[in-house]
Amino acid sequence: MKVLVAGASGAIGAPLIGGLIAAGHQATGMTTQAAGIAALRQQGAEAVLLNVLDADCVTREIERMHPDAIIDELTSLPRQYTPEEMRLAAPRDRQVRLEGGGNLLRAAVRAGVKRYVVQSTGFFYAPGEGFASETELLAHSASAGVAGAVATYTEIERRLFGESSLEGVALRYGFFYGPRTYYDPDVGSIAQQVRAGHYPVVGPGSGVSSFIHIEDAAAATVAALEWSPGVYNVVDDNPSPLAVWLPAFARFLGAPDPPRVSAEETIRQYGPDAAYYALQLRGASNAKAKGEFGFAPRPLEWLAD
Repeated sequence: MKVLVAGASGAIGAPLIGGLIAAGHQATGMTTQAAGIAALRQQGAEAVLLNVLDADCVTREIERMHPDAIIDELTSLPRQYTPEEMRLAAPRDRQVRLEGGGNLLRAAVRAGVKRYVVQSTGFFYAPGEGFASETELLAHSASAGVAGAVATYTEIERRLFGESSLEGVALRYGFFYGPRTYYDPDVGSIAQQVRAGHYPVVGPGSGVSSFIHIEDAAAATVAALEWSPGVYNVVDDNPSPLAVWLPAFARFLGAPDPPRVSAEETIRQYGPDAAYYALQLRGASNAKAKGEFGFAPRPLEWLAD
């Protein structure tokens, strides 16, 4: 299968391209970074330098390539993860995902692409009992920044499944960890903050995070080229409250125990989104992907013992 990966220079890009090639697909990576071209070609993929915000160029390029499938991993996230950096990056990230992703989707429909896979969210579900399935609502009534992200993901899914000519698959990933992610033990900014004692447990730390190793996310994405159209949570088996996973992550890094702060202090210093993450996130269930397609993610690395 001829597969185009948009956003191929992101954290998931390298393992995804590698997985596609290993599975026998003809992979092309789309990137906005000149350095990304060499990296993609070194992996054995074709590469194209393209600004997804230029609709005409996107249309011409998709018609030229005529891929069988497109995987949309478009993001514009900051290198350093902090509440302030995420707030500053949000407008550009939304533009790339919505306007750029919209250009890509329309070009795909025009070129007769059949299979279309998009990145969505498995960590912004609305409050409820237990771990959330794909049928449950996302957190539209969350704090402003989270609700804005939910609106973006909702629009991405809505427009995908509104195109009857496409076999659409939305992958609701958990938080990525592993190489080149914010949790990378060597270079990840969250790992660095934990080592420095700057990533606290907030209040009771009741917010439940769903993670997925970046290589498992990539493997699931390759497999999704054959999955039935629909929405799937791509998360591991260990959704855990902040009060559980963060101290375990600190021990995994050989870092001091995380400090503890109040919700009020967090809101005052970092804003309501930070408090929402710490106190109100809801874990997601991977039962659908496991039951239907044998999805088998590894245990969360720092809770594996």
